[in-house]
Amino acid sequence: MASAGSGDEKPTGAAAAAAMITLISSDSERFEVPEAAATLSQTIRHMIEDGCTDGGIPLPNVTGKILAKVLEYCNKHAPASAEAEAASSSSPDAAAAGSSSSAAAAVSSKEALESFDKAFVDVDQATLYDLILAANYLDVKGLLDIVCQKVADMIKGKPVEEIRRAFSIQNDFTPEEEEEIRKENPWAFE
Repeated sequence: MASAGSGDEKPTGAAAAAAMITLISSDSERFEVPEAAATLSQTIRHMIEDGCTDGGIPLPNVTGKILAKVLEYCNKHAPASAEAEAASSSSPDAAAAGSSSSAAAAVSSKEALESFDKAFVDVDQATLYDLILAANYLDVKGLLDIVCQKVADMIKGKPVEEIRRAFSIQNDFTPEEEEEIRKENPWAFE
């Protein structure tokens, strides 16, 4: 992975978009990832900015299986993120000139990403929890939002007993304590 030059030079333009970063999972799997996708993670972005990429970036809190899923998300969302940054930095006149066709493309792209996200979080409960932990550790805000929303949707509208069963939560209240809580907060048990 050595590159020519002094090593102090940062790639720019298309070269920056094509720059590859090596990530190393907790179980020593190595992943070659475009820098644009890797930098959706604020944790990785800071490590790149600090020059901590020699030999790869170790991610001791993320297994290879989960890192592969996170990178699938990042690779899908990186182009949309780059387009959003480009659109926000372009001049208002240029944006107005191509607004109708670019707006239609943006809506189509947004719908495609929403469809991808919905399918992406349709995983077993253990994988979902591991994705939450990884998204939090890696600070991938969009991913954290969609996986937490999936868990919230799993809880929404369900009675307490069903939530306990679904998430293997032990009831640590005595029957008397639970009855008192039900009397004080009847709205929570509707």
